[in-house]
This record gives sequence, structure tokens and C-alpha cells, in this order.
Amino acid sequence: MQHNVDSSLSSIEQDIRASFVARKRLFIGLITGTSLLVCLVLVLLWVVPYVGLSELHPAAPWVWGAIIAVGIGLIGWSSLAMVLNILFKRPILFSKRLRGLTIKLFLPVMTLVGRAVGLSKEKIRSSFIKVNNELVLSEGKRYAPEKVLMLMPHCLQNSMCKYRLTYNVENCKRCGLCPIAGLLELRDRYGVHLTVATGGTIARRIVVQTRPKVIIAVVCERDLASGIQDTYPLPVYGVLNERPHGPCLDTQVSLQRTEWALRRFVRSEALPAEKVFPEALPDPGRRKPKPDSSVAAG
Repeated sequence: MQHNVDSSLSSIEQDIRASFVARKRLFIGLITGTSLLVCLVLVLLWVVPYVGLSELHPAAPWVWGAIIAVGIGLIGWSSLAMVLNILFKRPILFSKRLRGLTIKLFLPVMTLVGRAVGLSKEKIRSSFIKVNNELVLSEGKRYAPEKVLMLMPHCLQNSMCKYRLTYNVENCKRCGLCPIAGLLELRDRYGVHLTVATGGTIARRIVVQTRPKVIIAVVCERDLASGIQDTYPLPVYGVLNERPHGPCLDTQVSLQRTEWALRRFVRSEALPAEKVFPEALPDPGRRKPKPDSSVAAG
């Protein structure tokens, strides 16, 4: 039975890795171009005032030049370390400590560079999320179940459901018309936290209240990219939701992929012997909602 579980996990992992390869190249190209652009700006900051600085003191241009050189070195080092981390799937040259530089500095500049060459924000965000997931996984850390938070968007809930889950997910009746029932089953089996948020403000409040060590977040590209920035240095592993009815309405999520992430971050001794949602079975979170006259619109 354990062999079947491992085989199922391996298949999902291959699927996730395959979807990562194309976006990885995009991210490497963007981060390299962004680094070169920032270094060029730093060089110009030294060259332009060179004559004026010499009037203050003969050594002033060289002192300023040394400061610029250190800045260029740090940017080049961080960019190289990040690319090597992505390629070799393990921290290299202290890249773990440089994740914040990528999140806080490179992402906004990369977005501008990408837009300048005709790339959409969605592609850039998707690339960033894939790379962030790879960096978080490369740390190889596992946590006690109570330190793992599954953070879900309210749009996973059936739009016709009358029960409010934002402040108390226990209000869910587990009817199976949306993925929340399956997520609650994962929570119960793995012993982790599960919360539903309507936006960034409530999500940040939940993080402060639960104080997790890692977050498994199900959300769209835009909100996930901003959430990763807001919660740094707390690691966030993203599982993108599916939007068969458009954004923010009856969205879906693969329960198999969510469980795959859980089994990567929960301590081995706390893992259930068997998966809750074997890959071979239909995904309960993908069932189409059926109209129910007894449920009032909410």
C-alpha cells in the first residue's frame, strides 16, 4: 500500500515539475535581464557625477565607485545564487537568505522589464510563483502539523451556499458541492490548520493569529504573488486554483495536488499511512454543483 502511495505522489510530482520547466526559463531570463539593468543603473550613478565628486575630494569618486562596485557584486551574487538554486534544486551560495531580495526587489522590476518586452503580468506572476515554490521545496524543511496552515479563498465555496465560512470553517456542512468538504477531510487527517479568507487583510490577520511556519495557499496568480511578498520571510507554497466559471466564482482546486503539498511539508512521523485522495480516484473537488432549492442564495 505504501508503494502505491509513493507511486501516486511520484506521478503528481512529475506533473508539477513538468509544468515548472517552461516557466523556469522565463524566470531565469527575467532575473538575469533585471540584474544587468540594475547594475547598469548603478554604473551610471557612478559615472555621471564623477567630475563633480572629484571637486569635493580627489578620492571621492573612487569611494563612491567602491560603493557602487559592492552593490553590483551583491546583485550579481544574488542573481547567480538564485539561478543556481533553480537549476540544481537546492540552496547554493546562501541563496536561501537572498529569497527576500528576489521577492521584494526583483519581482517589481522584473514585471516592468517583462512588460517592456511584451510579456503579460500573468505570465510573469506565474513564473515567479513556480520558482518560489521550487525555492521553498528546496529548503527541504518539514513541520509539525499544527505549524502548517492551509489558506483558502472564499471563492472555492459554492456561490449558492448560505453558510458563512470566512470566520468559522466549521460552519461547512460537507455536502460535497464544493472543494471545502475535501479540504476539511485533509485537515482532519493531517492535523493542520484550515482557514478561508475573503482578501489580503483577513489573510494577514489569520497568519498573525495562527503563527504558522509554512503556508499552503490556494489562490489565483495575482493574489498569490502579492501574498508571497506580504508574508516574507514566512514560506508560502502556492497551489493555483482553477476558474471554470471565471475569476472569483465557484473556483476549483485539485485536492490531489493540495495533499501532495501537505505530504511535502508535514513531518514524516505525522503523515497518514495512506493518502486521503488517491490519484486514480476522481477528484471530489471537481464535481459540478447541483442546484438545490433548499439552499438559499448567499
